[in-house]
Amino acid sequence: MTDWQQLFKIEWLPLGTFFNVICILIGGLAGLHLSRQLPDETQRRIRRYLAGLTVVAGSYMMAQGLYGGWKESASFWMFLLLGLIALLSVSFGNLIGTQLKLQERLDQLGQEAKRRLANSDDEHEDNRFSDGFVTCTVLFTVGPMSILGCVEDGLGNVPSILILKSVMDGIATLCFAPRFGAGVLLSAVPLLAYQGTVTLLASNLVFMRDEPMMLAIFNLVGGMLVLTIVLVIMEIQKVPLANYLPSLIIGPALVWWWIF
Repeated sequence: MTDWQQLFKIEWLPLGTFFNVICILIGGLAGLHLSRQLPDETQRRIRRYLAGLTVVAGSYMMAQGLYGGWKESASFWMFLLLGLIALLSVSFGNLIGTQLKLQERLDQLGQEAKRRLANSDDEHEDNRFSDGFVTCTVLFTVGPMSILGCVEDGLGNVPSILILKSVMDGIATLCFAPRFGAGVLLSAVPLLAYQGTVTLLASNLVFMRDEPMMLAIFNLVGGMLVLTIVLVIMEIQKVPLANYLPSLIIGPALVWWWIF
């Protein structure tokens, strides 16, 4: 285990999620002292920085997957087969996710959060608190980065995705706190319960941790999904990321079938 892994992994503790909670609290407390939201130009600049961090996180995951696959492959053709499995996983994962309407269901939750955000200025103070809690809870827990990051953390990797997500969530609470008030801080509680549970469940996937090729395909596919988040952050193209989540199961399953 590397020094970075030792820093973010102490036995079963989901430290990536703890870091996420801390960023939300810091961003929310800072936002409560702001009288207005951040200027548009500042928000655009922040998006560019976040896009750069996302490229680094996604590239790091893919590099881990490629290096692990190359090290464990018996031949160059086996390494190419691993890449083919990654592409098939993404394709079939998107097909299954589309049939299950994962992105559509996620968008419905997002629209509810957006509606609360739009109506917050006309609501009573109690409703502002409630809307802030519900809006931030939805935004911080239902995204693909939440699931992907928790699994990465649970498998013992450096939680690069959760670190990136933590920065994003902290900035979001900084922007939301002036409008919603202290309700945004309370969203850290369900986030801790949800992400902590997913991380602990993922830590029991011993068969993946003990099989380097399965871990390699997870990192490779996960890195590909993280890189597509850049398109969403920069508002270049709307990508149905949630539809691709089944690929995180299909990839390791295909490698398991291939090996055993």
